[in-house]
Amino acid sequence: MPKMNVESFNLDHTKVAAPYVRLAGIKEGQNGDVVRKYDVRFKQPNEEHMKMDALHSIEHLMAENIRNYTDFVVDMSPMGCQTGFYLTMINHDDYEEVLTILEKTLQDVVNATEVPACNEVQCGWAANHSLEGAQNLAKEMLEKRSEWSTVFKEEQ
Repeated sequence: MPKMNVESFNLDHTKVAAPYVRLAGIKEGQNGDVVRKYDVRFKQPNEEHMKMDALHSIEHLMAENIRNYTDFVVDMSPMGCQTGFYLTMINHDDYEEVLTILEKTLQDVVNATEVPACNEVQCGWAANHSLEGAQNLAKEMLEKRSEWSTVFKEEQ
């Protein structure tokens, strides 16, 4: 296949083994800032996906809570395929710390009593949330914490 401009379009989605956290790109700015994008994959591509209300709620919860553990987060964005998120960080290159930050953030999701900014003033689709669904996604991801650094399936 021809090389595409979008990094994830060049990833063979049939060879990955979700869940995982993978460094997907590095960009350096004119002033020396370094931006890293991580592929935080919750579900196996083309086999599973997150339901939209659960994805929406876990996005709110993670985007709000991850900033309690680091000042390096630029954004936490859901993938259109509903299988994961992109975590964008600036001037931070400690992969193991990224995993720890994600683990703490997902623990916050499990322990949450409400979805932040889940109202018509702060959210564009406030009726489309599921705290329980978000917590189930977080629990599933945390149960496989030991697998997050393994991106590709073993060759058969």
